[in-house]
Amino acid sequence: MFSGIAGRYDLLNHLLSFQMDRHWRRVVARQFRERLADPETRVLDLCCGTADLALALARQGKARFFCSDFSHPMLTRAGAKLRQRSLAPLVAEADALQLPFPDNCFDLVVCSFGFRNLANYRAGLQEILRVLRSGGEVGILEISEPCGLLLHLFSFYFHRVVPRVGEWISGVKGSYSYLPGSVDRFPEPEVLVDWMRHASFAQPRARQLTGGIVTLYLGMKRTG
Repeated sequence: MFSGIAGRYDLLNHLLSFQMDRHWRRVVARQFRERLADPETRVLDLCCGTADLALALARQGKARFFCSDFSHPMLTRAGAKLRQRSLAPLVAEADALQLPFPDNCFDLVVCSFGFRNLANYRAGLQEILRVLRSGGEVGILEISEPCGLLLHLFSFYFHRVVPRVGEWISGVKGSYSYLPGSVDRFPEPEVLVDWMRHASFAQPRARQLTGGIVTLYLGMKRTG
């Protein structure tokens, strides 16, 4: 499905989020700006899609970037965008649950709007932990359900509007019909934070953005 919409993926993300996806990625970039300022920092953009997050982070410094996704068309588009910005990261077509990287090789692993599509969230956390160096950080940006009145508006928009608009613009039947279900199945923020804690991440926490429409999950690999 992702391969079929790669050509219009960026347009759909910007349109369906009312351009807020740009802001959310900038929040992630600011969160890690000190680490990104170090040219020795090695960053993995997991489930990178077309590399919008890597591009946002690259503006913060001179860290070295690696991009990984299971969709070849997405990676092709990501590579083209990165080259336009004179960036030359390692791009790897890979399963996020079986990454082709050795243990303890990244200082930062980030993921935006892709983690919820993994077949096994706990296994995904363990794989992130495996490739992180001691003291390395993780930042997972993901859609979440807000509370109160906003929840009703959010539910209507995601279940009724997004699938129809996504299909119309992408030209691929059913291309965004998966989205409401993927959000519904994703654990509540406190649950994912608890899973991070049980996976041995230090200081696991959730930072809600835009009234809880998205959440930034943060943690660190324990030292020693």
